[in-house]
Amino acid sequence: MSALNITVLQETLSWMDGEANLRHFDRIISDIKGRDLILLPEMFTTGFAMEAAKSSLPQPQVVEWLHKHARASDALVGGSAAIQTDSGAVNRFLLVEPDGTLHQYDKRHLFRMADEHHHYLPGEKREIFTWRGWRILPQICYDLRFPVFARNRNDYDLALYVANWPAPRARHWQALLLARAIENQAYVAGCNRIGSDGNQHQYSGDSQIISPQGEILSAAEPFKPARLDATLSLDELKAYRELFPAWRDADAFSL
Repeated sequence: MSALNITVLQETLSWMDGEANLRHFDRIISDIKGRDLILLPEMFTTGFAMEAAKSSLPQPQVVEWLHKHARASDALVGGSAAIQTDSGAVNRFLLVEPDGTLHQYDKRHLFRMADEHHHYLPGEKREIFTWRGWRILPQICYDLRFPVFARNRNDYDLALYVANWPAPRARHWQALLLARAIENQAYVAGCNRIGSDGNQHQYSGDSQIISPQGEILSAAEPFKPARLDATLSLDELKAYRELFPAWRDADAFSL
């Protein structure tokens, strides 16, 4: 599939109330049709809470909820959630296809300024999966600050960033999303929340969908709920990377 129709949902989140958040997104997603990918924010069931995994919804329930909407909308649906595992808590990006196929990625870079590294286990590797002919890299919030981890080794076409990125650092969020798209010659979609959380942090959203050349295809008004839609072209991406093959001169490295 050359074209990929994606939707990014910039919304407020109810603090530590999984059922309320699922009901909220039920109302929104039920009206979305004709898309290939629907993206929700980081920790969309709880907000960015260090204690979230102790009382969060279990993964099977969250996955089944995502599957319900994926099946109804015939789209890949995903966002991250605080998940308790046998080994410990993780901040896990869950993406579910209409047939129930699950893709998941555990946040690698934990936000030490909020002591996330004391409450959650870091992911061990990055993940790339294919959906409708598109190679997709899922990433979570603080991962955005670490470009080596997101370096495109000609192995992905679209990077997804879900976040609870506070308003005082909104310029960082916007600048880094743009940089990741340009330097990796890939589409980038950034989905951030709005509103305030239980720690009184404010979130402006500033969600964006960006082309490989740094064009803002869709951008949300800050501090307001928003649905962003964009159609991405794999043919245009390949043509651009062939015309301007900067990727051929990238430095070799290993993680």
